[in-house]
Amino acid sequence: MARRCCVTGRGVQSGNNVSHANNKTRTRWLPNLQQSSFWSDSLKRAIQMRVSVKGMHTIEHNGGLDAWLLKSVPSRLNTELRQLRKRVTEAQARATV
Repeated sequence: MARRCCVTGRGVQSGNNVSHANNKTRTRWLPNLQQSSFWSDSLKRAIQMRVSVKGMHTIEHNGGLDAWLLKSVPSRLNTELRQLRKRVTEAQARATV
């Protein structure tokens, strides 16, 4: 499983720990990923995703999962989120008819 947020795209970063004696050792900084579920009003079910805490704030700031998906540009989403966006738009189209 990749250590990458599906919302923000943040992944593992690497660099050096530098001591007072200027010794350098390699280290990795992992993103703060959480397994979380978001409620989709259009699909009337919870969607589970592995997102960073910053990604959770982004989704909630934009008004929930459905609103965030519809505001986002499809070319910037990964394939799973593109399919989810398509299902949400189809469900909203059926609800308005």
